[in-house]
Amino acid sequence: MSFNVSTAPHIRTKESTQSIMRNVLIALTPALIAGIIVFGFLSLFVVAVCVVSCVAFELLFELLMKRPVTIKDLSAAVTGMLLGLTMPVTAPWWMCVIGSAVAILLVKQAFGGIGDNFLNPALTARAVLLASWPGRMSGGAFVTPNFLGKYASLPAIDTVSRATPLACGNYSILDLFLGKIPGTIGEVCKIAILLGFAYLLITRVISWGVPVIIVVTTGVFGWLFGLMKGGEALSPIYHMLSGGILFGAVFMATDYSTCPMTALGQIIFAFGIGLLTAVIRVFAGYPEGVTYAILFMNIVTPLLDKYIKPRIYGEQKEKKGGEKVA
Repeated sequence: MSFNVSTAPHIRTKESTQSIMRNVLIALTPALIAGIIVFGFLSLFVVAVCVVSCVAFELLFELLMKRPVTIKDLSAAVTGMLLGLTMPVTAPWWMCVIGSAVAILLVKQAFGGIGDNFLNPALTARAVLLASWPGRMSGGAFVTPNFLGKYASLPAIDTVSRATPLACGNYSILDLFLGKIPGTIGEVCKIAILLGFAYLLITRVISWGVPVIIVVTTGVFGWLFGLMKGGEALSPIYHMLSGGILFGAVFMATDYSTCPMTALGQIIFAFGIGLLTAVIRVFAGYPEGVTYAILFMNIVTPLLDKYIKPRIYGEQKEKKGGEKVA
């Protein structure tokens, strides 16, 4: 008797990369609409440039390298939309193009394409832009929203000594939910982000564990570290709703390629992101910590997958004497 053994995966699903990415694009749509309402149609232009640039760079690279064209799987469009939503509305078009090139060429395609990258492409591109043009990406580029597309520059915000421009305590919880705060295009309206989160949960694209652990950890430790540092500490709910932590937790940290595979690994991964974000916000002289917190834990992910893995059914452990036991 012979057995035919096929290679993994042995569990199949009707979901495809294209359908998953389509659901992510749908989940991001409320944040985009909210950004347009808050900052005007210039927001749509910024996001559109990022999306078109990402798709174009992926297409050109695959044609030049004679690889199969994969733009139909919508992953490049998702990368572009994520990058665009993490940009300030005042970002020039050339910065969007440079960020798209970094995300697609250096982070994604250079490592073999979708699924082989160990860093989140959009977030890495944002980090590069933030390091290269900090004035345009942070304080000087943040604007005061006035809905209907009217805004004014905020050069007076001190983004060096504060954890984030939003963490000054001058905004109500309702302002944080509605997006009546300075920030990047997609991060300001928390209601829109939560709508996208709910859609991803309903369609089972992601699970609730990683985002919830990240946000709660950031809130609790941000508050505790504030008390330790002295002075007036921001409340946990304020830490959870300010800055880009909610957007990053829902749409960035849940990236399949850069998130650990095991449940325990995901818990450690999420806890680490929340803890690092709180440390950077309270103790470091940097405007926002979530970008670097997620990227740092992306680097740690291969180690978590290596040392935290479930025991394979039927696997035998080897004793010191060389004898194997079940």
